[in-house]
Amino acid sequence: MISAYSGTAVRAAEKPLLDAGQGHALMQKAAYGLYAGAVRELLSRRGSLYGARVTVLAGAGNNGGDALYAAARLAGRGAGISAVLTSDSAHPGALAEFRRRGGRTLSLSNDVDACLRLCTSADVVLDGILGTGGKGGLRGPAALLAQTLAAAEHRPLVIACDLPSGVDADTGETPGDHVTADLTVTFGAVKTGLMAGPGALAAGRIECVDIGLGNIPAPALRRLEPTDLAALLPVPRSTDHKYTRGVLGIAAGSVTYPGAAVLATGAALSTGLGMVRYLGPEPVGRLINSVHPEAVCGTGSVPDTHVQAWVAGPGAGTDEHQRQRALDAMASGLPAVVDADAIAYAQPGLGPQVVLTPHAGELTALLSRLGEDVSRSRIEADPLRFARLAAELTGATVLLKGWATLAAAPTGETFSQAEATPWLATAGSGDTLAGILGALLATDRWNHDAGQAPVPGHYAALAAAAASLHGRSGTLAAQAGPVEPSRLPAAIRTVIRTLQDAHNAGVAIPVV
Repeated sequence: MISAYSGTAVRAAEKPLLDAGQGHALMQKAAYGLYAGAVRELLSRRGSLYGARVTVLAGAGNNGGDALYAAARLAGRGAGISAVLTSDSAHPGALAEFRRRGGRTLSLSNDVDACLRLCTSADVVLDGILGTGGKGGLRGPAALLAQTLAAAEHRPLVIACDLPSGVDADTGETPGDHVTADLTVTFGAVKTGLMAGPGALAAGRIECVDIGLGNIPAPALRRLEPTDLAALLPVPRSTDHKYTRGVLGIAAGSVTYPGAAVLATGAALSTGLGMVRYLGPEPVGRLINSVHPEAVCGTGSVPDTHVQAWVAGPGAGTDEHQRQRALDAMASGLPAVVDADAIAYAQPGLGPQVVLTPHAGELTALLSRLGEDVSRSRIEADPLRFARLAAELTGATVLLKGWATLAAAPTGETFSQAEATPWLATAGSGDTLAGILGALLATDRWNHDAGQAPVPGHYAALAAAAASLHGRSGTLAAQAGPVEPSRLPAAIRTVIRTLQDAHNAGVAIPVV
């Protein structure tokens, strides 16, 4: 599992080492990690380091020093190195070593056009303008640098030093212009802003370099890795039967939107459970059975239906019976996925076993109804804050969908998953996510082991697992072209099999 920490927490962990005079040693460890990351990327892209053109964007702080030292090492491997100094000062020791290795420097304030040409003609740009204390985005010529890099026709590889300049290390907000990286090499610990909001997109891939900070308490954010995901997936026991494997109730779809129920049912069955009991209009039930004959379809009520978990809302539209089923599912005390139209019925007092699955627009409406004056743009700028706020106000777990999907527990535990492909941004994708999550809730061991209570954040972890499985399945399906949600079940089964086979064999789980 990846743990992420606020910039404040990381700086606090660094302080005793800096006070003990270890600042230079920390910088050298960071610079070597950045150098190693650049070597891997350049070899992958060019096949050779010799003759590679490296440009450093060096600010006045330690990030600029890290990047200058890393570039000096690259010069020793035959790279040509240049630096754009974005401030009137730079780390003196790093700058001296950079120049000793033959690096040339340009001042951004003296010749903006030459600096822009230097950046766009590079093979790799090392971004060291701002560090974890930077606030408010880039300004002036530095902002123009970021804009030019983003719009370049032949964009160089951009590697951020610790975090992309202009990204808030604590929240992932980008209140102004910022650097967008292909790779972020971060030091000591992953910063929260690299896994949330616009910062997650700006960071690209993340590599964390251990510089000896030790354990940092209280991570602000976590991310499930493949081994964590494999441990949460359902595996039937030899003593199981269809009821003990998990029974999921699905109250979704309507005469107007029947497909949502079909998609949710297919995704749930592919995730691995014992039975799906569908409640809804009879024509929708017949359509489900034409595709999934194993589903048990009826028109009954939630209180009269025996299941371990519910999915309510996808495609329900204005169907009054589905509205009542959603309300009953939330009141049942059972784990429940509340999606799409049913999110509008959520009220304070829900438990963490209820998982609300809004996108930013639906969360805007929910928070506004709960008395919070918030716009969609504000939520998209700082989704971490507002996912946690919604969880706090409702008492439910909140799975806020986006580039980095966030799962926030009402007790504060929060996860971020970013395995999805943009090809999943299509109608029906959310219905499949709801079905996956419903299956994980129905097969969850806490539903079947009497007398045990789940640990705080448990349902947020399951929601994160569903988002990860959904994203990985979409990414796999996209290898054959644009993703059709109706074809995701086959990819879901393949991803689950790959994860479980590798987990059982005790080998490294491949990224799928």
